[in-house]
Amino acid sequence: MPDSDSHTPLKDGESHPARDSSGADGVRPHHTSAYNTDVHHTDGDSGFASRVRSAVAWRWGTQVAAQIITWTSTIMVVRLLDPSDYGLFAMSQVVLTALAFLNGQSFATSIVQTDRIDERRVSQVFGMLLLANGSLAITQFLFAPYAAVYFGEPLVADLLRVQAVIFLTIPFIALPSEWLARQLQFRKQGTVNITAAIIGACLALLLAWLGFGVWALVYAPIAMFVTRAVGLTIASGLRIKPIFNPNGAWDMVTFGGTLTLCQLFWIIQSQSDIVIAGRLLSTHDLGLYSEALFLTLIVTGRFIPPINEVALAAYSELHRAKKPLGPYFLKTARMVMTVSAPIYVGLALTSEAAILTLFGAKWAGMVPIVGGLALVMPAFALQLICSPVTNAMGRPRVYLFTAICGAIIMPTAYIWGVNGGFFEGDAGAIGLVHAWWVAAPALLTVTLAMTLPRIGVSPIALVKELTPIALACAAMAAAVVTVQHFAAFELPWADLFASAAVGALTYIATFWFGFRPLVRETWEMLRQRETATPTAPSHIGI
Repeated sequence: MPDSDSHTPLKDGESHPARDSSGADGVRPHHTSAYNTDVHHTDGDSGFASRVRSAVAWRWGTQVAAQIITWTSTIMVVRLLDPSDYGLFAMSQVVLTALAFLNGQSFATSIVQTDRIDERRVSQVFGMLLLANGSLAITQFLFAPYAAVYFGEPLVADLLRVQAVIFLTIPFIALPSEWLARQLQFRKQGTVNITAAIIGACLALLLAWLGFGVWALVYAPIAMFVTRAVGLTIASGLRIKPIFNPNGAWDMVTFGGTLTLCQLFWIIQSQSDIVIAGRLLSTHDLGLYSEALFLTLIVTGRFIPPINEVALAAYSELHRAKKPLGPYFLKTARMVMTVSAPIYVGLALTSEAAILTLFGAKWAGMVPIVGGLALVMPAFALQLICSPVTNAMGRPRVYLFTAICGAIIMPTAYIWGVNGGFFEGDAGAIGLVHAWWVAAPALLTVTLAMTLPRIGVSPIALVKELTPIALACAAMAAAVVTVQHFAAFELPWADLFASAAVGALTYIATFWFGFRPLVRETWEMLRQRETATPTAPSHIGI
């Protein structure tokens, strides 16, 4: 079941209490600091680290919980629907996502990065969001028939008309989310996201069981967006009137506009495979590819955006305090790869058992697609975590350049691959997989070349940081292959359980016996607590 976490690097992302305050212009942030949050200190290293740990725990932890709920429903829904339903849904999502880059989320993100914020500037962002998303809803409604003609599927028009309502909820999600994120307040966001996940999961399962088909995939995300809009608006305590005059907020407009361009190129990069394959593959084959991609993007598309959201807020505060960001980036990279790399290596090795166990025999065509995509996803994950650090430094042009490169590299590879250009006879969905093998490492190389020098990190330092993870993954892979070679499991679930257990134990043991100081350092970082609860600054310096 698709989820509603649309904040991407990017963006789909809470505790920092302070005294209550009320604004003269009708903004009433409850339980937050006053508007003027251009602070240039970090409560001391220990206090700041404590707040970041709390933010990560709530934002990432609740995201994990929400995804467990969503995927429990997804596994059941997948068994009730057909691949063609997911193919139709993927077609509608291309249009929805293509328009979403103009939804103004980047202007809301500027609230996190900017040095100066006040009531008027927040109201101006709200006005931008209302104008942008109202226009997008109308545009999608009117454009729906033309999209249906392009894909040759009349039902796509009806799907798009209904999904246009999603844009009307975005202003009431983006603004409260970024307001809370600026202060590293993620507890309330987490509660709202879990509530939305429960509502969406239950509705998707109910509609699929009642025979709604592809409409179960449409109505459930709408319910989640509406729930998040209402919940976050209440949780943030913001009571504002929109201002549609941008005077005085051009720094935010410039920053947000640059990120909007980045989002445009990101959309081209991330959706071009469906656009290209949508006219060449059947809805069945397109459904297999899109669901395989959805499965393999669980970590990069669902769990990394919350990390990036917290990272942007943390990097921004560190940058305002004139602290170097390189060491913090290395820690972020190590944390993300410690979790994501073994998951993807394990998925590549157990793709057949995983698909047959979770999805059933009618989805067996996903096996080679999932296995192939999983191999390259660690490179994609590392590439995704680079943009927050340069954005926090006020250098969104770095992200813009890498986004442009992605918009060139990925579609070119997709066109070449889907037509069998990489390996003879491997056209179609498998050709798209091979396109990922070439394009993702190439894009990672470009991104690191642009990012590392600007934060004072050498490639050797990054390699040293990630070497223990690579060695542990290699040991894990060897153990899993050995088990699969010598043990013959008749039942897919038994194969999956045994391989996962052996792989996890080997990975943990490799770290414990081979890199114990690293384990202790990570544990100390996680368990360390500040004796006094840090609070938000109570003053504003405009």
